[in-house]
Amino acid sequence: MPGKHVGQILWTDLTVSNCEEVRAFYEAVIGWSSTGLEMEGRTDYLMAAPDPRPAPQEGMEKTAAGICHAMGDNAGLPPQWLIYWGVADLDASMTACEKLGGKLISGIKGYGNNRYCVISDPAGAVCAIFEQND
Repeated sequence: MPGKHVGQILWTDLTVSNCEEVRAFYEAVIGWSSTGLEMEGRTDYLMAAPDPRPAPQEGMEKTAAGICHAMGDNAGLPPQWLIYWGVADLDASMTACEKLGGKLISGIKGYGNNRYCVISDPAGAVCAIFEQND
């Protein structure tokens, strides 16, 4: 069933050029721990909170966010926390975005059977919309 968790924040990533430094910063300041995740020949990080929370996917109860290198598919993303919102139909949401004055920042990207893209709203705020098909 496409579009699980519609309207909910599914994930948050931070894409930066100094990934290791920023990972260490959030470990020290927030209390997160990290696990390396191989992505396109580099190591990005899954940041985990000490306590479990409700999770959009089974097994992610302690995962708080991702900290990623600004390389590969992430090249060109602004150095800000990027929220991924669940949508029912990515194509329809992309069409509505442009029709209502938003912009498509990236083309459609895949993550397993899931699809997403990065958009900006009419005010210029950036987020990702994510069609969850797993």
